[in-house]
Amino acid sequence: MSLTASHKNASFDLLEQLSSQVDVTSMLARVTDATAAVKGGILVSTCNRFELYVDVDDQHPDALADAVEAATDAIAEQCEVPAEALSSTWHVTTKQDTAEHLFSVASGLESVVVGEGEIAGQVRRSLEHARGAGTTTSDLERLFQHASTTSRGVKNRTPLGQAGRSIVRLSLELAASRVTDWSTARVLLVGTGAYAGASLAALRDRGVTDVSVYSGSGRGAEFAASHSIRHVDPDGLHTAIASSDVIITCTVSEDYVLNAELLQRARIEFALSHSQAHVHEALHRDETPGCPVNHDAYQLVIDLGLPRNVDPDVGDVYGVELLDLETIRIHAPLEELQATDTARTIVRAAARNFTRAAAEESLSPAVVALRRRAHVVLNEEIARVQRGDPDGTAAAALRHMMGRLLHKPTSRAREFARSGEHDRYLDALSVLFDLDVDIPSDAAPEQTSA
Repeated sequence: MSLTASHKNASFDLLEQLSSQVDVTSMLARVTDATAAVKGGILVSTCNRFELYVDVDDQHPDALADAVEAATDAIAEQCEVPAEALSSTWHVTTKQDTAEHLFSVASGLESVVVGEGEIAGQVRRSLEHARGAGTTTSDLERLFQHASTTSRGVKNRTPLGQAGRSIVRLSLELAASRVTDWSTARVLLVGTGAYAGASLAALRDRGVTDVSVYSGSGRGAEFAASHSIRHVDPDGLHTAIASSDVIITCTVSEDYVLNAELLQRARIEFALSHSQAHVHEALHRDETPGCPVNHDAYQLVIDLGLPRNVDPDVGDVYGVELLDLETIRIHAPLEELQATDTARTIVRAAARNFTRAAAEESLSPAVVALRRRAHVVLNEEIARVQRGDPDGTAAAALRHMMGRLLHKPTSRAREFARSGEHDRYLDALSVLFDLDVDIPSDAAPEQTSA
């Protein structure tokens, strides 16, 4: 089962609240401890997405409803949002629909920018976090590993994987009308998080050479050294802010790293350190829309953080344009329909195959029990004829015959499992061979049209 709040069904403010309070280990512990109906969970919390994948114990009475309610209450309490707001927002999927949804997410088909590359890595890291928290299960492991395999298939077999589009690149495309010459632009990266490396790569693709990085976490120097860019220490932050044409924030900080007061103070200090005559100009930069990049006239701030890294009041400062995730989402381009259709076909097929394989595996205990019973009988017969069979001819014939007899019931097990008719197969084993095998009731797949 999955519970999803995303840019498609949730407000930006709700997503920001969910993301700002995420302690993955604590969140997963709360959910899995909330009810016996939940065997395990994995949380996928990314930009514009908050999803919980739950392994539900269908042996528990009212398992699905109990799991949804318990998970909703646990998340609402930790994230300090009304449970009613979550309940009215969740997109809930079960069984094959859950597999298809996760495979679509991992392949970038549910992203703001269809085909974005970062999401596949984020899904993989979500599995790693669940492993660290001890909340994953064998079923969730298989689900997420198949999601990674499917995303690679989509990337390799459709143009979506070749485009290399992402939220970072889209934000720079939207800024292109403002920044007329990227080769002369001075850029300050604030943060070393998931988007920092992608931002730097996208900037270099556009010809940017003057990039510096600041990190309040203390990781800036290491990031700067590994990427051959300048490091900004705390004493130089104001100068870097005031003198940059473009500021890109991409941290996981829960607090604003830039607001109007800080920006104005940085401009004043920068102006005073150069010339008193520049103080007024620093406070009142040119408001002309669309002016070309020039640190004396225009400044672009791109906020890639969720929760927001930049206080919205920065957009009210003279000469500053603020571009945040909400704005980027509004301007996201239409999907490449043909490529998307092909990708969704791949995802649907992968989800069907995954569900069928899981169903087939669910009847494995019954097949093993049947084979074990058959081999007991076979060994008894081989022992009975052993004295009159010195060269083993009769034993070999008995083994061959038993193999042929078991072939049909073994292959039929796969057929019954795929169609969800587990009970028919188990009833047959009980009636014909007096074998009673306990199979979880959640093993049967939902009936879906091809």
